Amino acid sequence: MNGIVRREVERYAEEHTTPPPPHLLELAEETFQSLSSPQMMTGPVEGRLLELLVFASGARRVLEIGTFSGYSSLSMAAGLPAGGHIVSCEIDPEVAAVARAYIASSPYADRIEIRVGPALDTVAELAGPFDLVFIDADKVSYRDYLEAVLPKLAERGVIAFDNTLWSGRVVDEAQPDERTRALIELNDALRSDQRVVCVQLTVRDGITLVRRAPGET
Repeated sequence: MNGIVRREVERYAEEHTTPPPPHLLELAEETFQSLSSPQMMTGPVEGRLLELLVFASGARRVLEIGTFSGYSSLSMAAGLPAGGHIVSCEIDPEVAAVARAYIASSPYADRIEIRVGPALDTVAELAGPFDLVFIDADKVSYRDYLEAVLPKLAERGVIAFDNTLWSGRVVDEAQPDERTRALIELNDALRSDQRVVCVQLTVRDGITLVRRAPGET
């Protein structure tokens, strides 16, 4: 249970979402059997949400910060138009190897590129603009990621931050730890940042969607 949505409601939502394709079912099984912290994997509901965000926005260039085992990359790839491309940043070569293996055997091998190394270094090397940016990496660096990607966001682009409700700890913790404090500070900063418009959703562990404010370039 993520501490936000009742377990039975979350299960109901999953049961009434289009089921994942076989390659994602296999990847999910591998993630839970072989990798530590498998709860970090984007699940079927959030995966479909990301796919639909890509599809509905017509995004062609996607940047992901935090690949983990590749579930979110493969989910988003399913929403890309022909010629669309995802660059995904991952710090851990072990999990990147798992992601690469499943991406290579999927229908979307030509749409996803994984770059291993510190994400801020990778982002600095990339030319924008990006139509969608999905951020699901170390929480303490979320505000740094915001500043790195915002100048490279397309005019109608969207940034999606994962885990922004942090299983409810952003409101429940009397003495928050470093990651919880970082997320609280990000949420407060986004709410008052005149450069952006944001909405926080109670999907899974909390997702915040961000776009440029009118007139911002």
